[in-house]
Amino acid sequence: MKIFIKNVVLTLFSAGLILSCETTELNLITDPNAVSPDQATPDFYLNRVQEEFARFNDAFGTNGSEVTRIEQMGTRLYQQAYSPASQDAEWRFAYSSMITDINAMNVLATDANFKRHIGMGQVMKAFTLVTLVDFYGDVPYSEANTGIDNLNPSADSGASIYAAALDLLTAANANFNTTDNAADPENDYFYGGDWDNWVKLSNSLKLKIYAQSRLVDAGAVSAFNAIITGGNYITSVDEDFQFTWGTNVVNPDSRHPNYIDNYTPQGSEDYMSNWLMNYMDNSKVGNGVGNYEGSDPRIRYYYYRQAETTPGASDSDGPNQQDLSCSVEPAPAHYDGFTFCYLPNGYWGRDHGDDDGTPPDGQLKTTYGVYPAGGEFDDSAFTPVDLGTGAGGAGIMPIFLAQTVDFLRAEVAYASGNAAGAKTFLLNGIQKSMDKTLAFGELDGGADLSLAPSDDDVADYIAEVDALYEAAVGDEKLNLIAKEFFVSLFGNGIDAYNFYRRTGYPNDLQPNLEFNPGAYIRSFLYPAVYANNNNKVTQKTSVTEKVFWDNNPDAGFPLSN
Repeated sequence: MKIFIKNVVLTLFSAGLILSCETTELNLITDPNAVSPDQATPDFYLNRVQEEFARFNDAFGTNGSEVTRIEQMGTRLYQQAYSPASQDAEWRFAYSSMITDINAMNVLATDANFKRHIGMGQVMKAFTLVTLVDFYGDVPYSEANTGIDNLNPSADSGASIYAAALDLLTAANANFNTTDNAADPENDYFYGGDWDNWVKLSNSLKLKIYAQSRLVDAGAVSAFNAIITGGNYITSVDEDFQFTWGTNVVNPDSRHPNYIDNYTPQGSEDYMSNWLMNYMDNSKVGNGVGNYEGSDPRIRYYYYRQAETTPGASDSDGPNQQDLSCSVEPAPAHYDGFTFCYLPNGYWGRDHGDDDGTPPDGQLKTTYGVYPAGGEFDDSAFTPVDLGTGAGGAGIMPIFLAQTVDFLRAEVAYASGNAAGAKTFLLNGIQKSMDKTLAFGELDGGADLSLAPSDDDVADYIAEVDALYEAAVGDEKLNLIAKEFFVSLFGNGIDAYNFYRRTGYPNDLQPNLEFNPGAYIRSFLYPAVYANNNNKVTQKTSVTEKVFWDNNPDAGFPLSN
């Protein structure tokens, strides 16, 4: 699990003036260099909030990716994988920074009649609250960030927070559509002041809320379909909700967080997921269904191979305990045909739950590519990464994309008995993911793009998925939707984590390296800074506690534990 580090880009006024939902020791010393409240502006706050929101999504997106095999999780037991203390930064970032800043901005924006500032804050606040519920369950809302009079806020129910988020999104649309607005934001880092796109985003986030709550809300599917009928939601790649990173190394470091961690003179820090690399490289080869026999066209964009072979793989010189200890070990009995330890062709990652130490392989293992991290396109050069190589970190934080809407529509259609419609949305989602990903090759100015996939390659891949879907029996169709959805979510696994707990699919993920890793994480333990400092909170005893919309079986779910 990566350590989440807050990168402060803008200086806000002193800590003693910022009161969060947690008990803190107030610092009453005035910083002479800090910005005072009378100097702050709505734009000052909004600039900060947008960057905070991107980093919030990076933190939670990483956690969601790790538990769903999109990225590698390096702990064998689920109960111990994410300690309460490991979640403190995310919690502080949500409450002490972002929501606090939104609330402070709203006071100034209301006085100045800057309604679109407020609307942007409402959308980001709604998204943040929903994400907190999805990961932790009941959390503070109505009593949070109310100041020194209540340093021990009570938690609101997840269902009530979802309802509040819907209200915030409705209010945001009114603010975006208003003609009574004194001034637009100086900087809109997401849509550049296109308020029609902000409305589409707001409606699309409602789609997400309804898809997530459909198991416990009888009216959710109808509400979902009503938005679809209205047509005013994200439908194309140019409407994607994303944050674009830069290439500055200092003052501030504006590069993609995954680039910062892995494009260094010492090489890469993180291990890639063997499950996802294997699925992308091999799942369409020799399956006896269609004619496509290649890798996923996106694989050279997602991953950059620093070495041509992996120790222990069939294309290497044999086992190498120093670089890959598991290469001298037999596959665990419970793997039963799943790929173990290594992959061919230089795709050097780790299995789910592999907690081995880190050998000196930083310049050997596979790392993040040009999408979305702004790294290198894999043109089979097999040279180590370094500071500034590739796109220099100028990638994106994919927060909510048109392809995600298509996959949610596929899920809802399938659950409603419309398997044919689900296939259409599945294929549309893949096409949009391809269009978005393959456009990133141009960002790596030093890459040899002669190895980039052609339009025919993309069409053949989608035709293969079509054939696989038609050949699938029963819920194997949903299983295919799930796996292709997970591939499309590379870079932000929030929606993968939610989908997995809603449906239980994919049901054939690589198992945890530990035979008995404990029950799957149905919600994360409360952050220590919240559970230990708030006398109204009792820490969860187990990660098996479910969020309000999860009515699936308590045990034995999901199947790919």
